[in-house]
Amino acid sequence: MRKPSALITGITGQDGSYLAEFLLSRGYRVVGLRRRLSTPNTENLVHLLGKIELVEGDLMDMGSLLRAIEYAEPDEVYNLAAQSFVATSWQQPVLTGQITALGATNLLEAIRIVKPSARFYQASTSEMYGNASLDAQNEETPFAPRSPYGVAKLYAHHMTINYRDSYGLFACCGILFNHESPRRGLEFVTRKVTRAVARIRLGVQEKLRVGNLDAERDWGYAPEYVDAMWRMLQRETPGDYVVATGRTTSVKAWIEKAFETVGLDWSEFTEVDSSFIRPAEIHVLRGDASKAARELGWIPNTSLDDLVRIMVNGDLEHERQRVTES
Repeated sequence: MRKPSALITGITGQDGSYLAEFLLSRGYRVVGLRRRLSTPNTENLVHLLGKIELVEGDLMDMGSLLRAIEYAEPDEVYNLAAQSFVATSWQQPVLTGQITALGATNLLEAIRIVKPSARFYQASTSEMYGNASLDAQNEETPFAPRSPYGVAKLYAHHMTINYRDSYGLFACCGILFNHESPRRGLEFVTRKVTRAVARIRLGVQEKLRVGNLDAERDWGYAPEYVDAMWRMLQRETPGDYVVATGRTTSVKAWIEKAFETVGLDWSEFTEVDSSFIRPAEIHVLRGDASKAARELGWIPNTSLDDLVRIMVNGDLEHERQRVTES
């Protein structure tokens, strides 16, 4: 019997690696699209090499996308690739638009040409909401992005809906709020904090420097969020879903919890650096995932305290290993 096949873009990232694990556990053939780099970025996939297949390609190269789809013959395509760091999008707005917005369009077009029966997942983002007026954002909340990244993601979001409506593709958008793990990129504030806490605890770093302490986000646990992605593509009809915990936590509170995990006072080791403050800040984001609970049966199960503890302990282990190796 033929295994179901999935093609994942952005497979080397946090979400891509967790999704690959998730799909393998359900008997999928997993093919990952990765860009060619002089130094391969497979840290998140080391334990999966030999179990997944990797093909070289780029969202900006239509030919490589056509070949990847022909090779994978996917039943499901998950587009997780993007220039996804908000701060970088201000420094490289054109590149962000090319990869995050036009890249998604290229992939949709390649699917339409080669495998229009494939079910498509687009990784949308809470950053599309900007400073929304509603207390909690749901699928009907108006979008008002405040960064080049948010604008690019909104383009891809609407293009996905357009391909669904115009060509009948089974295409879904997951509007995921912030989701974290030990595999989160070091440039993201949650991982920046937990890594700094680990290094300070081990005596190899003196201070944590951050920007806006008052920003509040809806932080969840990444492995649970890839489950929601998969559930969207198992429905009879395609739709768009907010995926979130429904709780908000400030950057300051996250820092406090992280330092508490190792028995340190955050105020003694934290400095505010205005260079990390964005040109246009989003103050509060909180998601209403009631539609996902109702239609997908998805609910988050990891508490914020557990999430912080998982990440701090992961970075302690990683940094201890680095100190030992050096």
